[in-house]
Amino acid sequence: MHHTPLAFIGSLGGQEIIVIFLIVLLLFGAKKLPELARGIGKSMGEFKKARDDFEREITRGETDAHSDKEVRIKDAPGKESKES
Repeated sequence: MHHTPLAFIGSLGGQEIIVIFLIVLLLFGAKKLPELARGIGKSMGEFKKARDDFEREITRGETDAHSDKEVRIKDAPGKESKES
């Protein structure tokens, strides 16, 4: 049976989440948790921004490639120009 990475997260219940929170609390301490949460939040924000920028560049590249193809077809030898 093949498992995908992190597939087990879907089966976490309330008790498991509380146990994980308590372990994190013991490892980092109550004073470090807000700092840790801010760091995670900033990281997630930066990741989302980078993902959005990447998607925007891909979309722009596809649009530019499509436009270039239309120009090459329009200017191909044997085709009449509409500007005459």
